[in-house]
Amino acid sequence: MTAKRPTIRDVAALAGVSVATVSRVLSGDYPVAGPTRTRVQRAVRDLDYVVNAHARALSGATSKVVALVLFDVTTPFYAHIAAGVEAQAAETGRLCLVCTTGGDPDRELEIVKLMREQHADAVILVGGVTMTDDYRERMRRYAKALEDGGSRLVLCGRPAPAPDFPAVTVEYDNTGGAFAATSHLLSAGHRRIAFLGGAVGNTTFDGRDTGYRAAMAAFGAAVDPALVSHSPRLSPDYGADRVNELLAAGTDFTAIFAANDHVAAGAMRALRAAGRRVPDDVSIIGYDDAPFAQDLSTPLTSVHLPHDELGRTAVRLALQRTGPARRHVMLGTHITIRDSVRPLV
Repeated sequence: MTAKRPTIRDVAALAGVSVATVSRVLSGDYPVAGPTRTRVQRAVRDLDYVVNAHARALSGATSKVVALVLFDVTTPFYAHIAAGVEAQAAETGRLCLVCTTGGDPDRELEIVKLMREQHADAVILVGGVTMTDDYRERMRRYAKALEDGGSRLVLCGRPAPAPDFPAVTVEYDNTGGAFAATSHLLSAGHRRIAFLGGAVGNTTFDGRDTGYRAAMAAFGAAVDPALVSHSPRLSPDYGADRVNELLAAGTDFTAIFAANDHVAAGAMRALRAAGRRVPDDVSIIGYDDAPFAQDLSTPLTSVHLPHDELGRTAVRLALQRTGPARRHVMLGTHITIRDSVRPLV
């Protein structure tokens, strides 16, 4: 026979208090006298009582969970933001639940819906997404339901779908970083700059495309369509394949702006295999400033993102319950200068 699991009534009986008092001690949301709190906590330990999370959700209480929803956990961009979220969540006594989507907007919506049903304290969506009208409508509905239930949706590293969208937004200057990266190459005398971008329609990579084009226009440099490419797979292989295509076609270019550091690393590999030197023959700048960027055969100049602060700020704003609520924060970016860009003589 399996022993019966202790209930909150068993805890109350052992501690000599009411069920309501036990509930207050467990929630931590109400003041309870020190000796009473100690008796309840001792009874919880002695009985090995575990809070029924489903019952808490049905009662309207939050689950002390911060849900983090991201593309994957292997890409440095996501991994370092996740580390910031987890650290800040731990400091506030929350459990961080990590969910991955593989870039599927429908899965992202389903996770948000599930976390709403589970009464998560906050749901944090990290990175860009390709939005449709249906996605916007459904996400607005879920965000409003989270807010009405005392929780909060946070968009981290992506813009809000609309100015009145019911969520907290924590962004970095994505387009500005791309403008600065392209301007860095243009200031060094480069005009034939290949842009190795991400998926068209993705909020992150559309912003980087916009920054690239704005900088080219500001310097009076024409954008050659033959030098611009987009791919949903921002991997080293994409960077290598694209460089090989440019070289095979005889397309002239003196510099590359890669949409992230993985793509830049692949481009460097292909150039090296073709006997082209970085930066003597081709200059390269990346985006994200991943830790491996400084360890490449030629240390990579890259746009630095405040990964840790993005994650921590997302949690702080999500859990803010006092004072004037902040709905939008924009963090800055800057270029980390290394050895992969040189001026044209």
